[in-house]
Amino acid sequence: MLIVKKFGGSSVADKERIFNVAKRCVEDYQKGNDVVVVLSAMGKTTDGLIAQAHDINPNPPKRELDMLLVTGEQMSVAYMAMALASMGIPAVSLNAFQVAMHTTSAYTNARLKRIDTERIRNELDAKKIVIVTGFQGVNRHDDFTTLGRGGSDTTAVALAAALHADACEIYTDVEGVYTADPRVVPNARKMSEVTYDEMLEFASLGAKVLHNRSVEMAKRYGVQLVVRSSLNYAEGTVVKEETKMEKMIVSGVASDLNTARISVIGVKDEPGIAFKLFNYLAAKNINIDIILQSVARDGRRDIAFTVPKTELHEALAIIEEHKDAFTANSFKYDEHVAKVSIIGAGMTSNPGVAAKMFEALYGANINIQMISTSEIRITVLIDENDVTRAMRAIHDKFDLGED
Repeated sequence: MLIVKKFGGSSVADKERIFNVAKRCVEDYQKGNDVVVVLSAMGKTTDGLIAQAHDINPNPPKRELDMLLVTGEQMSVAYMAMALASMGIPAVSLNAFQVAMHTTSAYTNARLKRIDTERIRNELDAKKIVIVTGFQGVNRHDDFTTLGRGGSDTTAVALAAALHADACEIYTDVEGVYTADPRVVPNARKMSEVTYDEMLEFASLGAKVLHNRSVEMAKRYGVQLVVRSSLNYAEGTVVKEETKMEKMIVSGVASDLNTARISVIGVKDEPGIAFKLFNYLAAKNINIDIILQSVARDGRRDIAFTVPKTELHEALAIIEEHKDAFTANSFKYDEHVAKVSIIGAGMTSNPGVAAKMFEALYGANINIQMISTSEIRITVLIDENDVTRAMRAIHDKFDLGED
């Protein structure tokens, strides 16, 4: 078997955990398997590098930021190769350039285009454990790029697809995918399996277990994932196309605090205004989620929408620059909001799910500011101070907890 194993930053945070991961890899290797390991930077290394960069330059060039950030993963893979060598196991560490992992040129948020597998295949044929840097790639200018926070998951899935791996295992500091964040909802239940579509919604709506682009790629290439803990041997959660169990109406609850609301006030009620507004934002890769347009009054209307809090100030600058093009009287924002969502493939055939969610929020005296729906999720925008109460109330309303 060829197994791709990805370990997050907390799993390789110090010497003890590095050797713990090394031991897990050796167990599969000694069973006769080919093993490819993808690592994130140790612990909070990436956060520290970003903080140092902004201390030197509050607005560092994105190319130089990527040049800096890739060093975190290169430390991890080198240490892991050293640990395995000390255990008498042949191993080699490779960065994105050595593999090579080709990406687009969008610094800090590049997308993988293709992976050359020859070097990895050669190293596997030499009976080595191959340790690859996650989160990074190389663009057509031979510059390092990064794939966005959480991008090591995407690296692992892409490698599994390119190598036609028999298994892709994502290790983290939790035992799998839960019905809610167990740090927020103490009685959250670990799910044995979840569909790609449900997992994609969980990942997109704030659950930090998997990077959303890794789930998209796994679904596209049919890579079955297993999410499990690096700290014990508990069975994890399988992410796949279809699940065998009878679907619950709602699989889980997720929250996203990285959210801000922007309201553009008094735009003209005429064709093309919304297009102009969102086209300017799209040109700068600003992600828009919930959108609400008011009823027209006196020939004008308001448009409200949400963006990631990390992109708020860039979005506001774009609106200020182009406000005359979409004839806005004014605009305002609120960065003290959050999204709370319910997710479940069973929702499509069960009427009354939204009403039940809203009843739970009403019972907790929580006001809803905006609402967005899809086939398998319902999302509400609420005050950020109400998130914990909202998640617990909804989780209990749908009986998602442990028996």
